[in-house]
Amino acid sequence: MSRTGNKSLVGKISVQPIYVEMRMRCGVEELWHLTQQPKLHERWDLRFTSIDFLPQSEGREGRRFRYRTRIGFGAAVEGFGTTKTRPHSAAGRRLSTLRFSSSQKWSLLRSGAGYWQYEETGEGLRFMTRYTYSTRFGTAGKLADRYMFRPLMGWATAWSFDRLRMWAEKGWQPELVAAMAAIHLASITALAGMWLYEGIVPKLLHDSGTELGMLAGLGLTSTAQSLALQLLGWGEAAAAVILVACRHSRAVIIIQAACLLLLSVCGAALRPELLAEPFNPLTTTIPLLVLSAAAAIAVPYCPRASRCLRKQPRAKGGRSL
Repeated sequence: MSRTGNKSLVGKISVQPIYVEMRMRCGVEELWHLTQQPKLHERWDLRFTSIDFLPQSEGREGRRFRYRTRIGFGAAVEGFGTTKTRPHSAAGRRLSTLRFSSSQKWSLLRSGAGYWQYEETGEGLRFMTRYTYSTRFGTAGKLADRYMFRPLMGWATAWSFDRLRMWAEKGWQPELVAAMAAIHLASITALAGMWLYEGIVPKLLHDSGTELGMLAGLGLTSTAQSLALQLLGWGEAAAAVILVACRHSRAVIIIQAACLLLLSVCGAALRPELLAEPFNPLTTTIPLLVLSAAAAIAVPYCPRASRCLRKQPRAKGGRSL
């Protein structure tokens, strides 16, 4: 591609600043403390592994800091920034601005700026952030940012804001919340994987002799048995999709657990001799029910990016606030 064509493509790749807003029922002083202290900030913010203030230079405006984010395999992204606090004319409102940059040549993020705003309202505290940044690697970097990195950063910011809300409102430690979220994710993944496998492999791809035997015990013809097995396979595959889509619904988790138990009881009733076999309906269902219980218990502790407002409200006249 020519340089002219490349520049034309770059110009067409438009990105919006990342905006996240969350309502919290806590005081502005408490939230200010949790967000402005680096060692507290790094505990709830998924985007950073460590944040450290640097020695203050005499006469320098703002406070410089260094941030670091581990990205796996021993690699980490590092950068520096400056944060400033500005008094606001309105009562119950505070503003913190920052500029940041990374000099690492392989880092996608080059430099950026944004703000945090704290605003007390009649319905609690309104906490919001808006930031954007420039990238490296020309068109490839802009495309990667537009379709992968920026959406991920927006999601991570919103998820972290909800974890912060749980800490400020309920006193739940960020480490506990992260552990419960990991338990929930692992449990849902295992359960959905089980439903998907059971629906596709022994029913849709291969006619399981064991399950056909159970259906034969109901007096079904061979044609009806194959049709019933296909329908059951599609139903179990759909259960996997529903479980993932509604993973934060305790009702859905409990219903799928009830379905697990029902299928196990039916299988044992139709073929009781299977209970003497290894990995029988009893020994495979009990661990799955335990996973279901773990997922249901963890639901209230799971931060959700969807609880945040991700689009900046517009003021009267059609302009963003």
